[in-house]
Amino acid sequence: MVLQSLWTLIVRNSSVLQSPVFPVFFSLGVYLTLCLPFLLLDLLAPRWALVRKYKLQPHSSISWVSVRTCLVQTFYNHVVFIFPLTVLNWYLRPIDLPTEAPSLPCVVLQVLACLLLFDFQSFTWHLLHHRVPWLYRNFHKMHHNFTSTSALTTEYSGVWETLSLGVFAAANTALLGCHPLTELIFFVFNMWLSVEDHCGYDLPWATHRIVPLGLYGGAPHHSLHHLKSSCNFAPYFTHMDRLAGTLQTKE
Repeated sequence: MVLQSLWTLIVRNSSVLQSPVFPVFFSLGVYLTLCLPFLLLDLLAPRWALVRKYKLQPHSSISWVSVRTCLVQTFYNHVVFIFPLTVLNWYLRPIDLPTEAPSLPCVVLQVLACLLLFDFQSFTWHLLHHRVPWLYRNFHKMHHNFTSTSALTTEYSGVWETLSLGVFAAANTALLGCHPLTELIFFVFNMWLSVEDHCGYDLPWATHRIVPLGLYGGAPHHSLHHLKSSCNFAPYFTHMDRLAGTLQTKE
């Protein structure tokens, strides 16, 4: 009933969802909203030992220069590259909005399936771009300019990397035939996990503490990757790194 009420509300405002500018505003709006709590922690960390206690790299700090650099790159990628592609997609693939919402079990299963697919695709892409020097130098090196991660470094990357990961996410929902509401939920959840991965904090309520048996790496997993660049290539789960022998859990 909750999903149906939410979907009915969205359908009533279908002109917004079907607008060619919606994907860009949605992506930027959700991303910056998810970054805000961690930016607040970054402001408090130098003055508050309790916050500093949870930093993965306690001696690191962000500067307004790095914040501006990350924001400029994020807006540049969205305006110059992502926006024209979303307009093209809007023209070639009109959005069909069914009247009924998906069931909750269907949403949960499809979102999990999309995450697992995205994790596999990102792991393969990521490992390849580290093992082939030309790919790393030309396409992925920018993302590693920051050895200490913070929320806004999540989307600090070149256009090739940004578009590649965006295509993976979009292709997975299409491949699984997801309902438009499931797509929206997946994109928000996927973005949250990605921001949390880069946040630079090991918080008591973090996702990797909720998922049992070490199946999920989270921020500590990805912070080690930025420090060493030779381990932990999967964005979320740990099984691909275990299989490839690239998992590392301690410095």
